Amino acid sequence: MSDEEKTEHQQKMEAAKQEIQQLEDDPPEKLEDWPDGQAKYETFGGAEGDHSYAEGPETNLGPDSVRHHEDGSVEVGGEKVDDPDEFKGEPIPGGPTDPDAKSNPDEQRLASDEDQAD
Repeated sequence: MSDEEKTEHQQKMEAAKQEIQQLEDDPPEKLEDWPDGQAKYETFGGAEGDHSYAEGPETNLGPDSVRHHEDGSVEVGGEKVDDPDEFKGEPIPGGPTDPDAKSNPDEQRLASDEDQAD
């Protein structure tokens, strides 16, 4: 099908897939560096089930076997790592791990529930 025969929607979808494919070799580290627009709705690495994590571009995102534990330790492939901070990203602004965030919505809701109960 030539570009002229494709609908505007098909052309936008194809452009979005190409934008994501260009990121597969060197994905952005920061969330704000990922694409906006239609490309943010495309699946990184293509459709699910086409290949395993280890066989596709998803390996560029890091190991698939990282596990974070409540005590702050981190293991990769079943082995605890020496430096857990190496596997932790920056806190999401305003999120529960952001030290500069005001109280989160759950805390606000609980506080207002307690005020109403008094």
